[in-house]
Amino acid sequence: MQNPSDTAAGSLPPGTLVEVPRFENAEAAKAWFGARNIAYVLAQFVDIHGVAKAKAVPVAHLESVLKGGAGFAGFAIWGVGIEPHGPDFMAVGDLKTMVPVPWQPGLARIVCEGNVEGKPWPCDSRVTLRSQIDRLTARGWTLFTGLEPEFSLLRRSVTGKLEACDPSDTLAKPCYDYKGLSRTRAYLEKLSNCLRSVGIDVYQIDHEDANGQFEINYTYTDALTSCDHYVFFKMAASEIANEFGLICSFMPKPFAHLPGNGMHMHLSIGDGKRNLFEDKADARGLELSELAYHFLGGLLAHAPALTAICAPTVNSYKRLVVGRSLTGATWAPAYISYGDNNRSTMVRIPKGRLELRLPDGSCNPYLATAAVIAAGLDGVERRLDPGAPRNVNLYTWSEAQLKEAGIGLLPQNLSLALDAFEGDEVIRGALGPVGNEFLKLKRMEWLEYMRHVSDWEIKSYLEFF
Repeated sequence: MQNPSDTAAGSLPPGTLVEVPRFENAEAAKAWFGARNIAYVLAQFVDIHGVAKAKAVPVAHLESVLKGGAGFAGFAIWGVGIEPHGPDFMAVGDLKTMVPVPWQPGLARIVCEGNVEGKPWPCDSRVTLRSQIDRLTARGWTLFTGLEPEFSLLRRSVTGKLEACDPSDTLAKPCYDYKGLSRTRAYLEKLSNCLRSVGIDVYQIDHEDANGQFEINYTYTDALTSCDHYVFFKMAASEIANEFGLICSFMPKPFAHLPGNGMHMHLSIGDGKRNLFEDKADARGLELSELAYHFLGGLLAHAPALTAICAPTVNSYKRLVVGRSLTGATWAPAYISYGDNNRSTMVRIPKGRLELRLPDGSCNPYLATAAVIAAGLDGVERRLDPGAPRNVNLYTWSEAQLKEAGIGLLPQNLSLALDAFEGDEVIRGALGPVGNEFLKLKRMEWLEYMRHVSDWEIKSYLEFF
């Protein structure tokens, strides 16, 4: 691997993995980026929906972002709890997150956290996650997460209809299809190369089970960095698609008859020496430790409230349905359960770690991870037992079978999930003020949805009665 201190990331051979230096101070960062003709820094944070927000700041003024922060009118940002007469929302940069923006030469990106009047702002979702990470740190633990983003790569036809980016991508069961992967390789390779050039180690790319659907996997890391990487991934995926005249969508369910886009979250806890979730001698055969089972018990116990945070849109519940898709399975959980290598459950156990299959691409990764920590730690503190694993295809079980087994159903719409969140003192308490903002905005979203008159209603009722 070439030394990143000697070579600009954008000029490396395609696919080269680079580790951008972690800078000790602003002067070192300005010198490194200045040598690579990077003149502006995106001071970037996310709103309550997890959408990237930013200001472009000349590199010469980097210190202002690191000290006081880049200023924003708080009322103009979803969910930060600031009224029009309130103070500014200051985005303060985390220097160790500063990397080039490979698809946009001349720019770098620094991850920021919200401060108000010189203090971390509790309605900032990264600040909220940090408060939950501190609970783990106090125990000597680090949560590691691997986030698996699925997305739809689309284009508009001459009539304006959304369709798969490749017109030949029409198979009824297209998962892992070589042609679908190959014919989109220019986009996928540029996206992968851009990620690898800033140290995000992409290791697998595949065509998923819906037409025009893909997944790119990159190496797991600590939970906070994982969230930063995920936001950067979405920024890259969307803007590179735009360069190709395409639309990259993380919408959970863009097409009713096809599987939707998930954002599976792999979880493990380490102490700096070993994976504390792994136990090869596990009597249940899943290679999980007692700690992992208790953490899992917390996830299951708080599943309804977690659903609101992990699947936070009206559209999310078109994905989390009981039933089938055209390809034979939705690949999304509907039941509160776990199993071995079982993709019909809410939590899959791929040996020595947990895979939470609940989140989708519309979630705010910082809030979702914060809620997961709160649920898991509650399970640890109360020593909750998740019960027996379910190693069967739950998609085929009847309602009576599920009831007899004591397997609950995940909320089947946003309103039910919000009810669960509002009543869950552990999850809502962990999110603090941002949880109140979330609840307020999502209740408004549900109300707007319920008042909307859809094309289906017009077709079904206009001349029926």
